This record gives sequence, C-alpha cells and structure tokens, in this order.
Amino acid sequence: MPSIPAHITTVGVKRPEYGKAGRAIDIIVNALPATIPEGNIYHYDVITPDNNPPAFNTRIIRALQDGVALNVFAEARAVYDGKKNLYSSVRLNLPGGDTASYDVPIPGQAPQANRPPRVVPVRLALVNTIGTELLHRFIAGQQSEDDRIKTALQALNIVIKMAPSLVYPTKGRSFFTPAGKKPIGKGLELWRGYFQSVRPTLGRMLVNVDISTGVMYAPGPLVELCAAYLEVAPARLNAGMPDRIRIKLQRFLVGLRVSVVPAGGGEPKIYSIKRSVRSPTIIAPVVTTTPLRAPQFLCVEIGQGALIPLERCTVLPGQLFKKEFPDDKRTEMVEFSTQKPPDRFQSIRNSLQVLAYGQSDYVRKFGMDIGTELIRTKARVLNPPRLKYGGTGPKAIVEPRTGTWNMADKRFIEPAEITTWVLAILDARFPDQAVNAVATDLVRGCQSTGMTVKDPIPVIRRINPQSDIMPALLDAGAECNRTKGPPSLFVIVLPESGNAEIYNVVKHWGDIRQGVATQCLKAKKCARANMQYWANVALKINVKKGGINVITDPSQVGTLGDPHQPTIVMGADVMHPPPGATDRPSFASVVGSVDSNAAKYVSTMSIQRGRVELIEALGAMTKEMLDNYVGYRRQKEKLMTPPKRLIFYRDGVSESQFLQVLEQELPLIKEACRAANINPKITLIVVGKRHHFRFLPANERDMDRSLNAPAGTVVDRDIGHPLELDFYLQSHAGLLGTSRPSHYSVLYDENNFSPDALQSLSYALCHVYARATRSVSIPAPVYYADICCSRAKHHFNPQGSSETATTTSADPEQAYQALEAEFQKINAKQAKFMYFS
Repeated sequence: MPSIPAHITTVGVKRPEYGKAGRAIDIIVNALPATIPEGNIYHYDVITPDNNPPAFNTRIIRALQDGVALNVFAEARAVYDGKKNLYSSVRLNLPGGDTASYDVPIPGQAPQANRPPRVVPVRLALVNTIGTELLHRFIAGQQSEDDRIKTALQALNIVIKMAPSLVYPTKGRSFFTPAGKKPIGKGLELWRGYFQSVRPTLGRMLVNVDISTGVMYAPGPLVELCAAYLEVAPARLNAGMPDRIRIKLQRFLVGLRVSVVPAGGGEPKIYSIKRSVRSPTIIAPVVTTTPLRAPQFLCVEIGQGALIPLERCTVLPGQLFKKEFPDDKRTEMVEFSTQKPPDRFQSIRNSLQVLAYGQSDYVRKFGMDIGTELIRTKARVLNPPRLKYGGTGPKAIVEPRTGTWNMADKRFIEPAEITTWVLAILDARFPDQAVNAVATDLVRGCQSTGMTVKDPIPVIRRINPQSDIMPALLDAGAECNRTKGPPSLFVIVLPESGNAEIYNVVKHWGDIRQGVATQCLKAKKCARANMQYWANVALKINVKKGGINVITDPSQVGTLGDPHQPTIVMGADVMHPPPGATDRPSFASVVGSVDSNAAKYVSTMSIQRGRVELIEALGAMTKEMLDNYVGYRRQKEKLMTPPKRLIFYRDGVSESQFLQVLEQELPLIKEACRAANINPKITLIVVGKRHHFRFLPANERDMDRSLNAPAGTVVDRDIGHPLELDFYLQSHAGLLGTSRPSHYSVLYDENNFSPDALQSLSYALCHVYARATRSVSIPAPVYYADICCSRAKHHFNPQGSSETATTTSADPEQAYQALEAEFQKINAKQAKFMYFS
C-alpha cells in the first residue's frame, strides 16, 4: 500500500500496512463502486422556523424548487437534509447574489375563502464552496479528513437519499416501504427498509447498501391503536384508567400525527399529539356537548390545552415508532429481519430496483455514477488460538474449529469451590422429583469440570413467586448458615411467566444487597436437562465463584504471553435510555482483566445523565481496574510487576465521536495511570457494531455451515478508512441469518502494534468469553462491559421509587439526582468476582 505523507493528519492511528496472516479467500461485500462528482459542491444554509419536523421542511424545499423559485433551480437539483443544509452542484442564481428569502405556500392545504394560503418563510445563504478534487485526494491518501471532506461526504449521502426521502418514511440513512409489511400486535407493524451510505475507502468511493427493518405505528382509528397497545378492550380507555397505565399510553402516543374530524364536520385536519406545558399528562377525560359514540373515552391533547376525543382521531400511515421496542415482540422482529447470507445478498441486489440510482434526478444532476455490481475483495481467515484447560497432556489443549469447540472430558484451568448452597424453587408447578434431579445433576455437572462441591446436598426451599422474595431468600440463607454454614451460592429456579421481574429482584438481592453468588435457571429447561446443559451452567458458576474456565495458549498470543510485558486489557461501554425516554439516565461500565492471561475480569459501574456518550467517571473507574490488577497479581500470582501495557477496547461510540474520545477520555485514562503510579503504554481501540457491511464468501467451499464467512474472517483493505488503521473481523461462527463483523478502529497506539498483532489479539480475546464454548462476536472485555450496562436496573432497589422518580418530578435535574442517589454499587463481597457472567 502507498505510504501516507507525514503532513497528512488523522484522528486515529495512520495505517502502516495491511495484515498478512491467515488463509486468503474471496468475499463479496454489500457495497457498490461510485464515482466522485467533478467540479464544486455549493453549501447553503437554510433558515426556516426551528420547530418544523424534517419531513415537513423537505416538502417545503421541494415546493420551493418545483414552483416558487423554479427559475433559480432550472439547472440544478439541490438536495436538502431536512434541517439547515442544502447542497447544489451549481451555484444558484439567487436574487440577492448568494442569499435570498422566499415565502413558500404549504403544499396540499385546502383553499379558504377570503384568506391567503399559509406560507413558510425560507432564507438561503451560500456558506461554503467545496472543490471535489479534495475527495479525489482524500481517497488517494493525500488529503487530511478536515471539515471540508466531512461536508462533501455529507452532501453525497444526502444526494443518494434525496429521491426516496420524498416518497418513503426515513430514519437516518434508511427508508422503508410498506411492501411485505407485517402486523405484530400492540399497535405496531414491521416494514422492509433499505440502508445506504457513501463510504470513502483507499482508491475509490463506495455506496454501502443493506436491508433493514422499520417499526411503524399501525394506521387506522386511534381507539384501536390504543387498545391494541395496552392489550385491552376499547371500552377500558376511559377516565377510570390507572395513572400508571395512562402515563404508559402517553409515552407511546407523544409525537404521533393524527387526522382529526372537526366537531362540526368538514375536512379533516392533521395534528401531532403533544405534551402540554400546563398539564402533567396528555391523556385526560373531557366533558363535551358534541355527540360521541363513546363519551367515556379519554382524549388526546393536540395543543396548549386542546383536548380531542380518541374516537375523532385517525392515525396516519407510515409513521416510524421511535420509542423502546416491546421485549415480547423481539421474536417477531428477529424472524422478520433474519435472512441467510445468500438470501440477504439477493435481497440487496433486488433493492437496487427500488434505489434506482440511475433514475434519480438528484444523482444525475450531481454527476454521480453508481455501479450495479456488488464489489469483491480479498479477506483472510485467521488461525484460532489454541486454548488451555486444566490438567496436562493432549486433553488439556483444544484447537477450535469453525468457531466452536467441545469441552467433553475437559476440566477448568482453575476450578472453583462450592461449600454450602441453597436451591430455591420459585415455580409452583415444579415437581419434587425434578427438584432432586436438579440438585443431583448440577453437582455432577460442576464436578465433571473439576469444581469441588463440598456439600452436595443443598438447603431446598420452595418460595411463592407472588410473595416478598428477598426476605424469603434471606430466611433460606439463614437456615443454611444455621445448619450447614454460610451459603456460598444460591441456585434459583424461575417460573416460566413473570420471571423478568423475579430475576431483577434476585440479582439485586445477591449482587447488591447480600453479596452472594446467584445462578438462575428456567424451570422448563432445567427440569429435563441433559449433562451438556449442566456443564454450561457450570461455566457460569465457576467464574462467579472465582475460578477461570479457559485461557489462550500464551505461546500463541505474544501480546498476552510475554512475561516481561505484563498487559492489562479493559473494555468499556455506555448504555443509553431507549428512544423517547428523555428523563432517564445513561449507565457506563468498565471491566478490566486481573490475571496474566486476560481471562479473569472485574467490573465497575457508574450512572450519568442521559445521552451523555463519553464516560464522565472514566478516570476513577480506570484506576479501580488498575488497582484490582496490581492487587490480584501480588496476592494470587505473586508477581510484583505492574502492567507495562494497557489495551483499552471502547464500545458504543460513533465515528463522529472519535476525536472526543481522544481529547476527553484518553486523558482520563492517563490520569488514572499516574494516580496509580503506573506508566503503561496505552493502545485504544474502538469496537463498532452498528455498521452495515456484510460478507458473503464468493466460493461455497469457504462458507461455514450457516453459509456465512468462517469465524476468523478479517478484511482490512478495500472497505476500510483511506488513511487510518482499522479492520473488520468476523470472529464468530454463524447461527441464524447473516453474521455481522465487528469494526475495529485503532485511535491511539503507544505500543506500535502491527496490524497482524492487533487482529490476532482481538480474535484471541473473542475465545475467552466465560459463558460459552464458542468464539463470540466481540472481545470478551467488551462483551462483559455490555452485559454490565444491561444489568443497570439491578443496581436499584426493585421495591424502591426509581420506577416512578422520572414521572413524579417535572424537573429533569431533580429526577436525575433522585436516581443517582438510589443507584447502588456492587456489594464488596461480589466486586472481585465475575458476578455478571
């Protein structure tokens, strides 16, 4: 590859070379080659009223181009992002030179006698001119990625999006069509979607094309939508509805556009359901003299106090549902969106007829030419690391094949010990013989992996799932303590229904309140389980009790195996509240390895204000992990050397936030090292999962059993950044549908690792995820950080007020402070264990 000139600046590490390790294969990637327009891109600032939604603004700009200012746009087809930015391939001949103001009539409004049509004021002003030769230089590796490059790429993305955005509902870079839609209940339906994104790579421009899924509100009478969402009869939508349910419905409806028939008749009018400044809810009973079929129905608020009965409202079609997706509908979502790789790639090829780049006025006027054949490139399949289990001889070594391995006849590298334990049955229908079988088989499963169970007979307690569970567990523990000794483990058999709430109670009680290991089992699965099931349960219990299941062979992973360069590996993630939940916080997690083989981890959690992407408490959290590493090595491994290398995997940040990570988070990591009197060389890698590149082996012989690319497939050319060190690694074997590779971007590297070393290390860390005997899609520390974030609700008392804190306070800051005060850290007795496994 050509070297990058010294004067070129980058956000991340410059790519020194491509990786070489592994077996070469040919793959097809879901991307099309595209040309870069010649000439200039003219960037105009668009000023319209700030409170208009993007779809409405786009209609106004279309009316401006097609009618009000037709002469100005005669030679151009300007594209618009729905907000502040308009781009043209020619300089517009505006009345004021480079500025102009217009009053644009709202399209589709019915004429009214003696009243002029309503208009929207629009002002255009030229703010920038960008020569596209900069893009040619950028993809040739001869131009830094500055604001001009970012603006030009934004313009090209809007060019390819403009035509479908005028016809279909859009979200980000996807648009959705009703063809083949599927109702799934709760007032929702699934639509097929198409994703498209302009991506610069070394030597050429690409358009990444993928299929996606959109969640829509079901159109029709609002009464039916509300009843379907709450799963009640329409007659229940009355003033007697409990506040909790009414608030739930309120959140579901806010922002929804409805057609309303005026009380006196006439043409329907379109309104958005709003939240009143004067009222705590948008759902309220109303007294009306207008005849209604169901006067007891609730009303929706469409303005400052304007209340409209539900039965007068009709939900308009094509409205995206942007709030938290119901958990009980995820199976339907997966079934609808899952396709095997050949089928998915065929759907992508078929989508080109819908995308119709060659027929788009906007694409043609900008001079873009987008190919019709998906690209091919070279990939490499990395060799998996050898894995070490307990004992000696050939049985202690495993060489994974196709991303999986068998633990039969294997013992954990460090088996843990269970002293006394409690078996709590929370399923009323769980038979007595199954209780005894669970106790016996769990012990056998643990012992088969080398674990010691000092007392194979647990204290058995049946607990009514409708009762207060925490005191019942405490009482069972007290009995164990009285008759056998302090319990070291609670095994909980959960009922088939309502187990999510019980699980939350159990984990809060064990992880936060009491500081004791808990292992939950589903009644239906464990009642008739085979020994493979119990061996899998042992995988979780062993690490919860301080053991280590497996390590990578140190001789194979030089980055981890060098005793002269002890290395700590960390993973970090942030979990945000669901869409629309503006009054809820975000949670951050950092996990860190403590052993020399980066197989055993501890974690720490923090709460921060919602939607804050960067980790505010990263300094303190990193120092906590460093202290744990040093302490474990001294106490357990009898090694005094502090870490000389720190490899930090960061999940959950977009490419636009890379610079912020370097400017704000990296200094906190360095500050933590100084505070711990440690000076390791730091490597910072961002792991991305939200991209849309997918792989299909060009030859069937290179596919795995699921028809995906094999585990260990890495691509670092043709689709990567033109300047910066990044790669795509598909580290796991396919199960259902088309596997998604993870995208690794190296932002900082004081260790000067080669691409091969970073790819090999990342792949190796995908094999030490404690819960499984298969490689996973992201390195274990990143996976653990993600799990810890998802368990954030366990840090609140399930019987406390956190559920209602955000609805009882009108002040967001006051609500946050209440939640912050209720957030509890992991119990010190559990903090040194992998309780999250």
